[in-house]
Amino acid sequence: MLGKLRHRLHETFVRWALRVRPPEPAPIILTQRRVYVLPTRAGLAYGAALGVMLLGAMNYNLSLGYALVFLLAGLGIVAILHTFRNLVLLSIRPGRCEPVFAGGRAQFGLLLENRRSDARTSLRLFIDEEDPIEVDIGPHTSRATPLGVPAEKRGWLPMPRFTIETTWPLGLIRAWSYAVPDLSCLVYPTPAAKAPPLPWSSDSARGSAKDGRGADDFSGLRKHQVADAPRHVAWKAVARQQDGPLLTKLFSGAAAQQLWLDWAALPDTIDTEQRLSILARWILDADAAGLAWGLRLPAVRLAPDNGPAQRSAGLQALALFSHGAH
Repeated sequence: MLGKLRHRLHETFVRWALRVRPPEPAPIILTQRRVYVLPTRAGLAYGAALGVMLLGAMNYNLSLGYALVFLLAGLGIVAILHTFRNLVLLSIRPGRCEPVFAGGRAQFGLLLENRRSDARTSLRLFIDEEDPIEVDIGPHTSRATPLGVPAEKRGWLPMPRFTIETTWPLGLIRAWSYAVPDLSCLVYPTPAAKAPPLPWSSDSARGSAKDGRGADDFSGLRKHQVADAPRHVAWKAVARQQDGPLLTKLFSGAAAQQLWLDWAALPDTIDTEQRLSILARWILDADAAGLAWGLRLPAVRLAPDNGPAQRSAGLQALALFSHGAH
């Protein structure tokens, strides 16, 4: 009960502290109103010790005791100013986030910019319960810092609220702020660990007979890969080598190596997420084999092609696939 109340109070404070409805436009400047200061446990103990020393000096009327207490109190006040100044007016800009597969970690890039002539030391950034990342930023320099977040579901993953804090220089005072940059990461479906063989259709098996190219235009051999069609295995060459590796025939006709990765080719008993996982595995296998492939989804069609751009386009289509489209 107490934990829930504490969580509600914390979230209410965060909503008030952000002052801007997230996500925030760039650049995010940590102005004085956005930086909050409270003593740490060490700071509370320090203050309690000063209180005890002050009582002792008053009880025994010790002039040196008063001097020591006021000296240490002044040191604490200076620490407050330095801790606050170490964080205030820091500029934060969103960077990039490379796509990841569900189950991995999305790395949100942040660019921290120090516009002052003195360094910022021991800044810590973290999201929720994740381990903090500590950075130092020199005068008039910028620092790129990634923050990792578990990517559990496919689709767009917006960067969650993160905390930036510092206790420099003495660890007596904690200054902190919150920010929600306008940055999202694309999360692909998790590729299936085991998937059916690539769905070679009769059209791709025949090649392009009309223009005289395709499976008849033999151009060489290479080592067999899992995604290769069984009909392209060079069985005669394998028989001659006996203990040699399995080889696959290469053809100069583009249609000879094309295949369609079709949503409708999968059994109806497989649910949506399983279908997407199998299609993701097919895309990776076909791309690794250097094959030209096309993708058919409900309301989405990618023409046959190969290369990194085709791979990214196919995985993005799977990541953003809507259940309502099926």
